[in-house]
Amino acid sequence: MNHVLVAKEVSKKYGTYTALNNISLEIPENSIYGLLGPNGAGKTSLIRIINQITYPDSGTVLFNGEPLDPKHIAMIGYLPEERGLYKSMKVGEQALYLAQLKGMGKAEAKKKLKYWFDKFEIGDWWNKKVQELSKGMAQKVQFIVTVLHEPKLLIFDEPFSGFDPINANVIKDEILELKKNGTSIIFSTHRMESVEELCEYIALIHKSEKILDGKLTDIKKAYKKNIFEVGMQVFNPSEIIQELKEKLAIFEDYYEVNENQLNFKLQLNGKSTQEILTYLATKAPINHFVEKIPSANDIFIQTISSKNSNE
Repeated sequence: MNHVLVAKEVSKKYGTYTALNNISLEIPENSIYGLLGPNGAGKTSLIRIINQITYPDSGTVLFNGEPLDPKHIAMIGYLPEERGLYKSMKVGEQALYLAQLKGMGKAEAKKKLKYWFDKFEIGDWWNKKVQELSKGMAQKVQFIVTVLHEPKLLIFDEPFSGFDPINANVIKDEILELKKNGTSIIFSTHRMESVEELCEYIALIHKSEKILDGKLTDIKKAYKKNIFEVGMQVFNPSEIIQELKEKLAIFEDYYEVNENQLNFKLQLNGKSTQEILTYLATKAPINHFVEKIPSANDIFIQTISSKNSNE
């Protein structure tokens, strides 16, 4: 597997405060990689190093197999959580200026800006000042400026902040389209539902250290606990649940009166799914029997809580 970015044992201190402690990451090409962690974990410090705003005290960062270098800045796009548009400048004038800072010629930048402004239906914003725009409108402009020069690596820090659900979906679709067209993306967010929808890989940083990383589907498999959610068609729920609890590890049971459905969770505890299903089928019709796979949010909370309790 080829990697667009590799960090090897990167450490960074600010005075006596350790922001990053021997962090190693590998960002696969043409992937969406979730960089997760609580506030103050060290995510922003790592992002600043990738953008060459600051430099590591030790360790190395490789971009396309080469040591990270100023020439790579033009190949990276960064959308920070705290946006940086100049409020008194006109939108079009500012977008052109920022595009040229990334090495684009004026004519090329104008052509691509027209494409993106038309795509987002914001052509009439060109001569407006940024201060006249709502937060969501300004976010759209910032997004366009970030992706305009078609960078090989994009870094999005809370990209949906300030957007209503409709425009958040528009941006989500654009991120997926960019990935489809070959862009690699680092995605930093606290919105775990966005991680579920977008990320193939994740890394979890906590108190300056990486405590988890890998392919999200593999991590979910590693964290599952053989728990199944079951629904059964019954008319005597009290009697059935009591009988089931004598044989199985059942919890969180409740009865839907309108549906005549008994719902519960059970843990296999060494029994096979076929053995469980055969037994349940002798008691009542089974409407559903689905394994509970932990969500990214479940894994985030469990891992952070476990780390804190062990300290």
